[in-house]
Amino acid sequence: MSRLPALLFACLALAIAGCGEDDEEKAAPASTPTATATPEDTGGEQEGGCEPAGKAKSKDPNLAKPKERLDPAKTYVATVKTNCGSFEITLDAKRAPKTGGSFKYLADKSFYDRLGFHRIVPGFVIQGGDPKGNGSGGPGYSIVEAPPEDLVYEKGVVAMAKTQIEDPGTSGSQFFVVTGDGTPLQPDYALVGKVTAGQDVVDLIGVAPVGPDERPVKPIVMQSVKVEEG
Repeated sequence: MSRLPALLFACLALAIAGCGEDDEEKAAPASTPTATATPEDTGGEQEGGCEPAGKAKSKDPNLAKPKERLDPAKTYVATVKTNCGSFEITLDAKRAPKTGGSFKYLADKSFYDRLGFHRIVPGFVIQGGDPKGNGSGGPGYSIVEAPPEDLVYEKGVVAMAKTQIEDPGTSGSQFFVVTGDGTPLQPDYALVGKVTAGQDVVDLIGVAPVGPDERPVKPIVMQSVKVEEG
């Protein structure tokens, strides 16, 4: 998986967009996909080793804003099961208790189940968690938690997407996993945690065939997201 030039990374950074409670009133960045139907699986084994997933589920949620915060004395691990395999995210309970609390809240409500990864940029990020499946959806609320000032979006870091007009640290439900090294993103995107198992699965998703709108040609779906604490 080749590295993109730094200038291109800087441009791509502007395209990491997600939405909160005012989603439909906000102009999406030019490179964010417009509303189109999620491609349906055509049968047979998917290219790259992923299993057929069928169509990602579309939801129209309007969830109450959570008050949950992670306990910094505990460990929280989210297992993301996809049709390409499973990977684990250890939530950063110490540096992002509010963002992690919202992520766990959504997982506990099975919000992410059957949602897809709607955006893949090789050597940069994979992005999912949109209930509309087109880059414009959210859970019906947004929260704000300032990212750590020293946050570096290195390979394996998981953070929340936001629109360009939202304050740093704003998040809804869309998240991204960094798949490239040396991505020069500013610390504007709320921290979730880091991939601590299954990086090979993330890498597999990160090189899936995509169309001109950065959507995977065949669906890549989160079958379930479960958070366990210990």
